Amino acid sequence: MSENRSGSGGLFVGGLLVGAAVGTVVGLLFAPKPGRETRQLLKKSADALPELAEDLSASMQLQADRLSGTALRNWDDTLMRLREALAAGIEASQRQRELEQQAASSPEPKAQDSSIG
Repeated sequence: MSENRSGSGGLFVGGLLVGAAVGTVVGLLFAPKPGRETRQLLKKSADALPELAEDLSASMQLQADRLSGTALRNWDDTLMRLREALAAGIEASQRQRELEQQAASSPEPKAQDSSIG
């Protein structure tokens, strides 16, 4: 459950960065400034987009690394439990086979005939 929360953290940061960029552009377009100043601000915002994209990419890469590490740990845990279950199954099968061999090799008790007389 905590893995889902950590997975949504990267998405939240990405959404926050994209929302900030979109909000900035929309705010500049509707700002009561002359066209020249608005164009200059838009140019500065556009110049900042590569850095924003790089930050978003780095955030997503960190999140992917974290998720792949979690997946590897989960895989290792599952593999270990599977090996333990197989070993227990083999051991139980061997015990059962030994019990069956002992039962087959031991003489069966003969039924006493009470009708002799």
